[in-house]
Amino acid sequence: MSQHQVIHATTVSLNGLGVLLRGSPGSGKSAIALQLIEASGTGLGQVDLVGRLVSDDQSVLSFKDGMLNASPPASLAGLLELRGLGLVKVGFVQEVTLRLVVDLKPSADIDRMPDPSMLRTVLLGVDLPRIEIDASHPSAAARIRAALVAVVKDTFLP
Repeated sequence: MSQHQVIHATTVSLNGLGVLLRGSPGSGKSAIALQLIEASGTGLGQVDLVGRLVSDDQSVLSFKDGMLNASPPASLAGLLELRGLGLVKVGFVQEVTLRLVVDLKPSADIDRMPDPSMLRTVLLGVDLPRIEIDASHPSAAARIRAALVAVVKDTFLP
């Protein structure tokens, strides 16, 4: 059985690992996606994590075979909104399995040492690791990569 849901979020694939970026309008979803796509980094690991756009602004979530996947709505596939430039066409990945959810918030609203219960979220019945990041912080993309590496290495501590 397959379930689908369209949500207001941007999705990026880092070496085939899906990262869902959620936040209010203007929180920096597209900007952080651009940072993840434009420059690779290791995220404190040993392998460069190269970003590719999956979807910007809206993501179609689907539950298949016990996994939560994200894909772009057909009307937005391959489009990235860049403030001051408008919509630009970029290469994109049609679908990715989600491994991490990132909620974008101002630094003042983020706990330095979050309660472990805050480091998880459930989407379409799938429990996923979750972090909060300030997209305007210079290390935002590096922090996302570091969290993703921790998830993959099973060292993410909620």
